[in-house]
Amino acid sequence: MNNLFRALNDATRREILELLKDGDMTAGDIADKFDMSKPSISHHLDLLRQADLVASVKKGQFVLYSLNMTVMDEIMVWFMQFKPNAAQAEKPRIRLHVGK
Repeated sequence: MNNLFRALNDATRREILELLKDGDMTAGDIADKFDMSKPSISHHLDLLRQADLVASVKKGQFVLYSLNMTVMDEIMVWFMQFKPNAAQAEKPRIRLHVGK
């Protein structure tokens, strides 16, 4: 989970995830969208892969990157546990004020 949040903590990596939501891309295609070196993009992709947020498949001389939706689903389930259910949300909250 630490790798996951570390990967999501960077704006470039979040932008890469947004690019991949529209479909698979090669590292070169991803790098073309940024004003940074290809080794830097490769590092970001490696961190996303370590966090299992993206999957990579070698196709000839290219590597295609895609979102790992299984991990995205698991993240959403994990976050949803913190949302109060409907019964809890409707309960009035009573605060007791204790005077001196």
